[in-house]
Amino acid sequence: MKKNLLAVAIAPLFLALGCTSTSTTTNNFSTAYDSITAAELAQHTKTLASDEFEGRLPTTLGEEKTVDYLVSEFKRLGLKPGNGDSYLQSVNLLEITANPNVTLQLGNQTLKYKENMVVATKREQESVSLDNSELVFVGYGVNAPEYDWNDYEGLDVKGKTVVILVNDPGFENPDSGKFQGKTMTYYGRWTYKYEEASRQGAAGALIIHETEPASYGWSVVGNSWSGPQYSLASADGNAGRVAVEGWIDLDAAKALFAEAGMNFAEMKAKAQQGPIAQPLGVTTSVTVKSTLKRSTSSNVIATLPGRTQPDEHIIYTAHWDHLGKDESLNGDHIYNGAHDNATGTAALLEMAEAFTTLKQAPERSITFLAVTAEEQGLLGSAYYAEHPVIPLNKTVANLNMDAMNILGRTKDVAVVGKGKSELETYLEKAAKGQGRYLTQEDRPEAGYYYRSDHFSLAKKGVPALYAKGGVDSWDENTATYRKRTQVITRGCYHQVCDQFRESWDFGGVEQDTRMFFEVGFDIAESKDWPKWSPTSEFQRKN
Repeated sequence: MKKNLLAVAIAPLFLALGCTSTSTTTNNFSTAYDSITAAELAQHTKTLASDEFEGRLPTTLGEEKTVDYLVSEFKRLGLKPGNGDSYLQSVNLLEITANPNVTLQLGNQTLKYKENMVVATKREQESVSLDNSELVFVGYGVNAPEYDWNDYEGLDVKGKTVVILVNDPGFENPDSGKFQGKTMTYYGRWTYKYEEASRQGAAGALIIHETEPASYGWSVVGNSWSGPQYSLASADGNAGRVAVEGWIDLDAAKALFAEAGMNFAEMKAKAQQGPIAQPLGVTTSVTVKSTLKRSTSSNVIATLPGRTQPDEHIIYTAHWDHLGKDESLNGDHIYNGAHDNATGTAALLEMAEAFTTLKQAPERSITFLAVTAEEQGLLGSAYYAEHPVIPLNKTVANLNMDAMNILGRTKDVAVVGKGKSELETYLEKAAKGQGRYLTQEDRPEAGYYYRSDHFSLAKKGVPALYAKGGVDSWDENTATYRKRTQVITRGCYHQVCDQFRESWDFGGVEQDTRMFFEVGFDIAESKDWPKWSPTSEFQRKN
């Protein structure tokens, strides 16, 4: 039924796409397309991921160098400032650095920072505490009326600390018909769980980390949550957030449930069947001391005005930021973020250059938006979505590039969140032109559609596309290279070893950047407004 609905929704687009051939042949499209090269993509990546840029942490010297580089490139290409007379959009951030000398008393366990727990606060307070706060297990911590599911139903957690499973109820129970099976919904994301706990009035929220349902190991949690943390500054100092939010590792969780006279595995299995709120009869205490700093970071925005419909925009996004540096580490202490996301930022710049080589601008405007603080919870794109420079009802589509394919050329294109919008029809055309085909992402359970910057615009109703090279290697040599390199890329996610390597094959990045160039070009040359599919959880709001 879902396939039929989507087919009905997107059928008119095939006619619309046929109208782009004249523009393609008369506007030196192929020359612009071919101008996107692996060598230039690699050079931009190498520069942005160099030690000189200090890991591109927002509000640091690394940001200053990164923003200067982006603005200079946009100026060199002759692109117009995207925010009035400025290439920058100020993003007001609250920087909170928790003192790492903190322990969490969890029942009779004393947990250590980064070793088996991390804690922080989003509140604008130098010290927050939980003092013998009652612990309540709330299963997956989900309140989803459309799935007839509410883990908080009939429960008063005000002043208490909730203990929450990661992911959503469908992940480990895919045949149950609950949620979307293995495919993660937004209810499975840690950001949602803290938001919902806050809405419920909890004092604290602790998520139990498990590698498979989280889709990353404990070291990622430790590295991502240590050092300066950011949130968007608010008028009330984020008083509506839980006082303490954090993670505990699986061993600590098992010990906690044992102390409460329960078996963790059994309670988890029950939580998958339906809401199962359960006081644990155990308390927790912690004091989080933080250094606070209000700061301003920047989104970088540039525009190529359309020649006939300049008020309508296709927006390309990529996040320029990474994790900065940790001088407490011995040896290498810079999180260079070459793959995540110097590659996507490089693609944004190369895309911009390709559009400027066209004989004439497309009918609609093309805007390039490099956002800040993605690693802190999509903050730069969230700020833009709340304070759009381009009205959302004039934003035709968003095409996002994050952690591009450095594993070589592929025959398939993995669509993250496949089936969500008519943008996939444009993507299929561009992919077929390269002799490729569309597939679903290989790990939909990781919820990647909700983990990059397009999601901020999707939540506001703007059709947003996120896709990249898949797993079907172009040839045997690429397959061999892929096996060797994949070990490095997986092990280096959010680690200091995510560094530029001369051995990387940027052929896949070139493929995908060219493909996205064609998608944006085709939409910009049409009068069509791509829609969300009828089965998508997103729809235009205006």
